[in-house]
Amino acid sequence: MLPPFSYVRPRELQEALSHLEAGDAAVHAGGTDLLPCLRDGVIRSGKIVSISALRDLAGIAATAGGGLVVGALTTITDLAAHPLVQKKFPGLARAAVAVASPQLRNQGTLGGNLCQKPRCWYYRGEFHCLRKGGDLCYAKNGENQFHAIFGHDNICFITHPSDTAPALIALGARARLAGPLGDKRTIAVEDLHVKPKDSVRADTVLRADEIITHLEIPPPATGLYTSYRKIRTRRSWDFALAGAALALEMDGDRVIDGRVVLSGAAPIPWRSLPAEQALRGRRLTPGVIEEAARAAVAKARPMSGNGYKVAMFRGLLEEELATVHRRISG
Repeated sequence: MLPPFSYVRPRELQEALSHLEAGDAAVHAGGTDLLPCLRDGVIRSGKIVSISALRDLAGIAATAGGGLVVGALTTITDLAAHPLVQKKFPGLARAAVAVASPQLRNQGTLGGNLCQKPRCWYYRGEFHCLRKGGDLCYAKNGENQFHAIFGHDNICFITHPSDTAPALIALGARARLAGPLGDKRTIAVEDLHVKPKDSVRADTVLRADEIITHLEIPPPATGLYTSYRKIRTRRSWDFALAGAALALEMDGDRVIDGRVVLSGAAPIPWRSLPAEQALRGRRLTPGVIEEAARAAVAKARPMSGNGYKVAMFRGLLEEELATVHRRISG
């Protein structure tokens, strides 16, 4: 059952920010994650501030340099179907299609997908875990087959649930944030999420009185190849057991530069610097592909029940990089 709360639906951004500044308030966009979190007691708030009427925060537009600006209220369905996204950044379109079910993509927003809460069953359940202010992470000695193999620092073993975040990080996207009194800032999406060692209870660096208004995607580099692949337990919809976003700047079959960002791997979208280093400046030969995939999992720290993820990520990256080579060479 949902707890009691008041509800406001401002027509102006500044009005919404003023409500957030007053405290004890939560932002409502699509509501696909907020409402379950309220029901389960993960989020406690006396006021819900709906930003759904702020239509300036929705839509996709090209920039003068050839990049895109995407409103945070843009639905995942609209992101996946937009011709400019499909043409310029097909990996982002594929990541959007991989999100949840059609019904949830129709309702959920890009900003909400970036800021959603983790799906750990201890965190979402009745356990007073470390992330909810308790003293321990129950996944350490419990059911942990879907948990993190990177970035947990033996503190909190959640995996970040977003599919769009890895794709945006791979593209070097930036998030525009707005706060009360007209203060604004822009940060890299790569810097949006918080590691457990920095704060075990925070999901993002957003202040309580800030919201994401837009995402800026820079113009694609010459020869940019993008993709997103997701392995899940149910093909129809589910969160990633293992996933990877690729953004590789290619010159023939040679990788000039690029980013590899993993999903289902860590408490934050996990950028694999070792894999990137193994690829940079080299031709995509079978040997290089194997080396990059092996480097990506070399420092994995699996738990008692999720060691299978190491081989899964390695195989996924080998397959995806081999696909890049076939498409570039063919």
